[in-house]
Amino acid sequence: MSRPRLSFIAQMLLLQLALVVVVAGFGFVLISRLLDAQLTAQYEKRALSVARSVASDPTLAAAVVTDDAQGSVRTRAEAARRATGALFVVVTDERGIRLAHPNPDLIGLRVSTDPTAALAGREVSNLEVGTLGISARGKVPVRTADGTVVGEVSVGFDADDLRRHGAEVMHIVGLYSAGACLLGVVGSVLLARRLRRQTLGLEPHELAELMQEREAVLHGVGEGVFAIDGKGVVTVCNGEAQRLLGLGDAIGTRVEALELPPRIRKALSTQGSCDHIVSVAGDRVVVATAREVRRERRDLGRVLTVRDRTDLDKLTRELDSVRGLTHALRAQRHEFANRLHTLSGLIQLGHLDEAVQYLQALTAGAGTAPQPGAVRDPFLRSFMAAKAAVAREHGVQLAIGETSWVPTTVLAPTEVTTVLGNLVDNALEAARTGLRVPPSVEVDLLADGADLHMSVIDSGAGVAPEVRSRIFRDGVSTHDDDERGLGLAIAVQAARRTGGGVQLADPGGAAHGAVFTAQLRDVLATGEDKRTGVDLVDGHRNSTVPGSGGADAEGART
Repeated sequence: MSRPRLSFIAQMLLLQLALVVVVAGFGFVLISRLLDAQLTAQYEKRALSVARSVASDPTLAAAVVTDDAQGSVRTRAEAARRATGALFVVVTDERGIRLAHPNPDLIGLRVSTDPTAALAGREVSNLEVGTLGISARGKVPVRTADGTVVGEVSVGFDADDLRRHGAEVMHIVGLYSAGACLLGVVGSVLLARRLRRQTLGLEPHELAELMQEREAVLHGVGEGVFAIDGKGVVTVCNGEAQRLLGLGDAIGTRVEALELPPRIRKALSTQGSCDHIVSVAGDRVVVATAREVRRERRDLGRVLTVRDRTDLDKLTRELDSVRGLTHALRAQRHEFANRLHTLSGLIQLGHLDEAVQYLQALTAGAGTAPQPGAVRDPFLRSFMAAKAAVAREHGVQLAIGETSWVPTTVLAPTEVTTVLGNLVDNALEAARTGLRVPPSVEVDLLADGADLHMSVIDSGAGVAPEVRSRIFRDGVSTHDDDERGLGLAIAVQAARRTGGGVQLADPGGAAHGAVFTAQLRDVLATGEDKRTGVDLVDGHRNSTVPGSGGADAEGART
């Protein structure tokens, strides 16, 4: 695209300056013409008034009738001329012969201009050229007492006086016009500078290109784009951002008025850049990045890009689950190998009594691990075994309650992993950091048809009063680590997807720590839908919410 030689701001400035000059010049010419016409009319009226004053003298008519035998007409006319500053005061008889004139040589001669109208009894005012040059004239008939016209009085004012007076007035008008032009120039410059600031120095073709690129980017990318200006008003919110954040038409709305996740809201209000902000928005897990936008040291606001991490997070949690089980099996294999080697050595050396005592000690020590009891689902048993291994590494005793009873298999291992894993890891963290000895966690699992009820109690310090009412919100944490605060929010999300929920049944007290309960609907096989086993990754159904016990469990008690 060809670029203009002059910038848009320069073109606007020149156009405005030209417009101001043209308007001021046109106004000056128009005012000069109107003023000239008004001054001419005023001088003509002035001449007419003086002529009337002279002609109204009753002795003047008598002197005119006698052809000014005494010379009084000339005396009166000259006195009137000097008193009024007129160029001339001329008096004629009924034939137009001068009886009085400033130039004595012209007395007795016919006037140079037509006296017909005045001698016919009419008053006349005009601009004419006579023996003394161009002048504004007023002609009035001279009448006797009975109304007979016996002559005329002609009074004129020099046109040079008219022009001089007009020049003085136009000088003032010119100063005003120049001031208007100067004010217009200053206003145009200020307007150009303001327009340059508002357009960030961009040309119209550049703005058009940016608009086209903006539409293409906003609606062509798979990420959500959410932007606010320096005053906190939403300026951009594409369709993907509306879907991920659960917003409607938010453009023009202040960010404080929108229902945004706490982590997202904090990222929009924090100075500087924020990377990899993981948050729960509705039924989605999103990761966001916030950036400041500045140009020429001006704060233009912030831009937030939002990506859907729900599917990836689900796969990550499932992989973490598999890794946890694998780790537990490896630990148990190593432990069992050591025990078998010990038994083998005792038997080979003939120490049978010692071997029996060793087996009895192993049986007695097995109480430190969770006993499945009536929990028959292989997924739950393996999962709890993995958690027991993690608990032992942290010095915490993990046990399954004696009242647990799950006679069927799990149909939604992802949801169960998300809820149970986060609650258990939450409890393990609380027990490990608590003051009660020994640190312990007890898990109760109870099947009710296709529903699974679970209860997790720990020996920790309980939930602080200031966070009890908002413990399940995204970003709420009892720790200083800002990366925590997702576990319980995700657990609630997963439970709600099944039609269930998660509750804080008891915040804790003197006898024990916090008690969390959860209900998951339609996650167990019934009598008509029993299975002998469930594939850990692909054997679930309705699992649209990510979950595992490892990734966010450390931040569950937050």
